[in-house]
Amino acid sequence: MPSDNPFKNAIVLTGGIATGKSTVASLFMLHGFLIIDADKVAHEVLDEEVDTIASLFGKEYIKDAKVDRKKLGNLIFNDKEQKQKLEAFVHPLIKQKIVDKAKIFELQNKPYLIDIPLFFEKGNYDIKSSIVVYTPKDIQIQRLMKRDSCSSDEAIIKIENQMDIEDKKEKATYIIDNSKDLKNLQNEVERVKKLIVD
Repeated sequence: MPSDNPFKNAIVLTGGIATGKSTVASLFMLHGFLIIDADKVAHEVLDEEVDTIASLFGKEYIKDAKVDRKKLGNLIFNDKEQKQKLEAFVHPLIKQKIVDKAKIFELQNKPYLIDIPLFFEKGNYDIKSSIVVYTPKDIQIQRLMKRDSCSSDEAIIKIENQMDIEDKKEKATYIIDNSKDLKNLQNEVERVKKLIVD
């Protein structure tokens, strides 16, 4: 029965911070794949729930009638209790939106991707197949330092906030190796696409 699992044709796209998930998502889109981006959905939810965020955390986290995500991010990054409070509120709303979008994609009855950064950490979604975008930790650190203009210590803290990339690799249905150049990455996406579609 399709109603039991709204994610029959879904494949999770995940990885670690700065492993190149966004680039991989773009390459899959060029191959005609539909993609649901959980981060974008989370931003939509925050924008829709400005009043609730203000009452939960205070008006100082609202700027120009929108949630000041950077400020809120700093708060929850350093305070476990506040993080749990935010997650308890937004996660069910995010999931519902993702389910609604997935129902539309399921009508096509072909594989599509849902980009969920913390798929393995949270275990909120009953999706069988996953693609892990893999980069060894040393490259991950270098890329994150470059991307966020941060020190190696800061990069390591951010990376260690997530499940180890080697553990994610173990759990993956498909692995896309993004430790080399863009051409190699394009070949990797092509290879995995064939495995999914054929």
